[in-house]
Parts: sequence; structure tokens; C-alpha cells
Amino acid sequence: MFDFVRNHSKLMMILLFALIIPSFVLFGIDGYSKFTDKGQVVATVDGQTITLAEWDAAHRAETDRLRASMPGIDAKVFDAPETRQITLDRMIRDRVLVSSVRTAHVVISDTRLARELAQSPLVASLRKPDGSMDMERYKQLLGSQGMTPESFEARMRQDMAMRQVEAGLSQTGFASKASAALISQAFYQRREVQLIRFEPKDFANKVNVTDSDLETYYQAHQSAYSLPEQAQVEYVVLDLEAVKKAIVLPEADVKSYYDQNVDRLSGTEERRASHILITSPKDASEADRAKARSKAEDVLAQLKKTPVSFAELARQYSQDPGSAKNGGDLNFFARGTMTKPFEDAAFTLKKDELSEVVESDFGYHIIKVTDLKVPKRKSFEELRASIETDLKNQMARAKFAETAEAFTNGVYEQSDSLKPVADKFKLIIQKANGVTPQAPQGIRGPLANPKLLAALFSEDVLRNKRNTEAVEVGPSQLVAARVLDYQASKVQPLAEVRATVRAALVAEKSAELAQQEGQKQLAALAVQPQDAKWPAAITVSRDQQQALDPKVSDAVLRSDAARLPKVVGVDLGGQGYVIARVLRIVDRAPSSPEQAKLEQAQIAQWWSQAEKDAHFAALKAQFKVSKKAAMPTP
Repeated sequence: MFDFVRNHSKLMMILLFALIIPSFVLFGIDGYSKFTDKGQVVATVDGQTITLAEWDAAHRAETDRLRASMPGIDAKVFDAPETRQITLDRMIRDRVLVSSVRTAHVVISDTRLARELAQSPLVASLRKPDGSMDMERYKQLLGSQGMTPESFEARMRQDMAMRQVEAGLSQTGFASKASAALISQAFYQRREVQLIRFEPKDFANKVNVTDSDLETYYQAHQSAYSLPEQAQVEYVVLDLEAVKKAIVLPEADVKSYYDQNVDRLSGTEERRASHILITSPKDASEADRAKARSKAEDVLAQLKKTPVSFAELARQYSQDPGSAKNGGDLNFFARGTMTKPFEDAAFTLKKDELSEVVESDFGYHIIKVTDLKVPKRKSFEELRASIETDLKNQMARAKFAETAEAFTNGVYEQSDSLKPVADKFKLIIQKANGVTPQAPQGIRGPLANPKLLAALFSEDVLRNKRNTEAVEVGPSQLVAARVLDYQASKVQPLAEVRATVRAALVAEKSAELAQQEGQKQLAALAVQPQDAKWPAAITVSRDQQQALDPKVSDAVLRSDAARLPKVVGVDLGGQGYVIARVLRIVDRAPSSPEQAKLEQAQIAQWWSQAEKDAHFAALKAQFKVSKKAAMPTP
């Protein structure tokens, strides 16, 4: 136990950090009601409106969260109308659940809320050594998120109530073995099928395109051949590295830092120790604690008589399963990895010296230091480079806020040029061509930041040739930019995109010919099915679609099983046409008990989700949900 915690301290820290992350702890769900803008109404729920301003704010918050977690994702995904619609649907769902909670009079008691808070790793991290809550840190943390303890706890209550409403459905989903087997058989059914494909590329040589056709197609699809607005820009970056370059360290300061920190910088002292642990939890009764201590005292008395028997007695008496089998050996450790009482005792002992009985939260220890690693004291010259780096990092972090304020004021006060701030802070003016309002996928750096791009293409910056404001594009990183040359969005002339237009028109007409030929062959098969030359059959199922287009596999698997063989045609649009001949159902191999159990659990989950969706649909009708606006184009 003790040995495991020490040897896996980094793992434990990562695990605790992961537990602190969940967003509901700080942000909850009911964040939308704080907006009071009287903008365009996009939806109503139970008589309450959702405005366009609220929608925009919620989508920005969600976009920022996703960008932070997935920095490589294409920014265009977030601005797609479908993505914005997902945000609105989630807002509507939350509002519906809030109304359901209120109507059902779901109440979260103080006791239950206290229990939920007590289980939160975040709240646990705010406890003082005596177990009481550090209320000042609690208020500061919530204040940084724009909340008070009262609003946070109210949000927690609402979140718990909403989860309770949904849990009543999600936890009751059930599928019997018989029904699960029946559904699995239908869902994973396999069918033997023959396919005749009519692909557009096979018809391309039959397409004749005239100049008039090209002109007509070009005029109808001009938006596809428009160039986005773009600019040539210059920009400067203020970050910690830039601040560090301006820092000059006096020799006396470097030497003083060395004198004060040489022991720490030379390396960390490590000690190897063995221990015998008699466990006794800190919440054990006084009688049990006294009994454990008495046993430890008895073992210590034996050790004092025969110190060389430590390993043997550790294997006999120690209740630490991680080290007892090794004679109590804990290997080497540095300060900060052991519980404090144990560590304090271990680092005061000399080599081969026994401790008295040491009390910790784990119980009672007898400690013996078996080896020491004392680092060699390094010279000033050996440590100079690392000391200068440490000092500059510390000074840069301390100075950055002050420098950032001066930088922000500078780009605003002298808004017609970046040269003054570049000279003042010794920054390099960088240039870039072809910058667009939305960064292409895969682009990194300041010019991929949506806030900076929005500022660059704002009317004030473009029209008045001004610097942008200082935009924070990363931790301790500010950027200001300006536009040197601007080109508005324009449609490329047909002469410049003629080849592209021709390729698109040929592809469209080829697909039409493929469709026509497929439909013609399908009609002929209905009259003379024996004339078809069918290829070898393949087996298709929902979990083995054989790289088929989903439209084809769906048509095959939806065909009436009572009327096989059956021929169906599937229009794939720009991908052509397919005729499928469904021959027969192929028996599925019986599932193993383990597989059947997994399938039953999956079907129960599907059933629960279907019930939740049906319940939500009923709630939408009950609370009169109405979307007032169509899906907008960002």
C-alpha cells in the first residue's frame, strides 16, 4: 500500500487531475439564463425565449471548449450551420429538462448536495489540514468563473435534479435474453447479394460539352468559383521569450541566487529505507489505535535487541503488502513522496539507525535508513546557465503583465504602425500573404487564431488601416497585427477556371448518364431477368458492409425477406447507380455466451436511449417547444 503510493505518485497525480476536469463542477448546465439581450427569438420553451444572442454566446463557449481540447480540428466545422444547430438543440433540451424538474417538484436536499460536494475532488483539494473548507480559496475559484458559492450550489442542485430525471429512464432499460436474441438476429442479419455498378467514369467519354454549356453551368455555380477575401498582413508577437530577451541580469544577482540555492540545484538528496508497518486507520477507535501501537512497540523492542533481524521481522510482522515481502525495503525516495511524519523521521536518521515508533495516517512505522544518495555540490560555473534561465523565467513571468499592458496601450495609441512597439520591445515584425478570415485546416500559429482573424477583417482595421487590438492567442502570448493589402471576395472569371468548370460539368453529366443507364437496365430486368450477367455474390450485413455505400447496404438489408430473390435499384447521385440482386439470407453463426451477453447489454442500452428520446419528445410537446428561426448561415 505505502510502497505503491510512493512508486506511482505521478500516476496518482494524473488521476486526481483527470477527476478535477469534468466541466459540470465549474460550469454546470444552466448558463444560458444569465443573458438578458432582447435580440431575435430563435426558440421558445415553456413560454421562455432563447434569443439569437444567447445562442451565439452558448455556441462560442462550446466552440472555445472544443478548440482547446482539439486544437488541430478545422475551424470551419464549428461555424457550419449543422454544428450551430446542435448547440441550439442542446439548449432546448436543457430548458425542457429544467421545466420538467420544476413541474415534477424534484428537490435536492441540503444533505444530498453536501454529499455530492464532499465527493468532488475539486472541493476536496480546497480542504485545510484540519479537514475544514478553505472558504477564501473556494470563493476565489468560483469568482474566477463569475460565480458565487450560492450560484454554484444552485447550479449543482439543478444539474443533480436534471440527472435524476434522466436517470429514471436510463437505468430502467431492459432487454430479455429472448428479445435480445431476436433483435440481434434481425440487426446482424447477413444477406447474399449480387451487384451491377454503373459508375460515372465509365460514361465520361460519352459526354459532349459546348462553350454554351460551360457558360450556363458557370453562371449557375458562381459561388463555387469565388475566392474568399484575403489580405497581406504584418504582425508582432509579445510572449515570455520576447520579455526574457530584454532582461539583463546583474552578476551579483546570479551569484546571490547560487549561494541561496546551490544545495537544491546540485540535486536532490535521496534515502533508501525499510519499514515495518502495523496498520491502524486514522478513523479507528482509540482502543484499536492503542493496540496497534503496543504491537509496534513490541516489535521495536525485539529490533533493539537484534537490529540485524529487521528484514526477517518485517516479513513476519509488517502489514504493508508492497514492501513486507522485500524485508520492508522501500527503495530510494526523495522529499515530497512520503507521508510527512514518515518523511520527517527518515530524513533525520543516520545510515543504519532505527527510528522510534512513528505515527501516520496509515498506522505505526518502525523505520531504518539503509543507504544515502547525497548529490555532489556543483560549482557556480556549472550552474550559471541554468540559474540565468531560471531567473529570467521568473522575472519574465513577473514582468509580463506590466509589459503586456504597455504593449496593449502602444498598439492602440500609435495605431497607424507596428514599428513603435516593435522597436520598444525589440520584437520582430513578421509578414504573411493570403490570410483569410478563416484559417485553412492544419495551419498553426497566431494567424490561425479566430479572435485575431476576426479583428484583422473587422471594418475598422480594414477601412482605417489601423492596428488590431492586442489579442491573446495563447497563455502569456499577445499579438497585434495590421493589414498591408486587402482583396475583397471575388468570383474568378470563367477563362481562369475553365478547366475546373469543364471537369465538374462532365462529372455531373456522367453521373446522369450512369443513372439513366442503370434505370434502363433495371426496367429491362423486370421484363427479362434471365438476360442479366450477374457477378459473383458477396455477403453483406450491418456490421460487415463490404465497403458499400450506406445507401446500397441499407436497400439490400431492407428488402422484403419474404420475397427473395429481389432486384432493387439504388441512385447514388454523383457516384452513379447500382442494381442489387438480393439472393438469400445467410444464417448467422450462434453467438457465444459472452457475445450474447454483450449484445443483450447493447440492446438494453439502445432501448433505454429510445425511451429517453420518446420521453423527451413528449416533454417537448408538453412544454410547447417551438423553433422560431431556420438554421442560420454563420
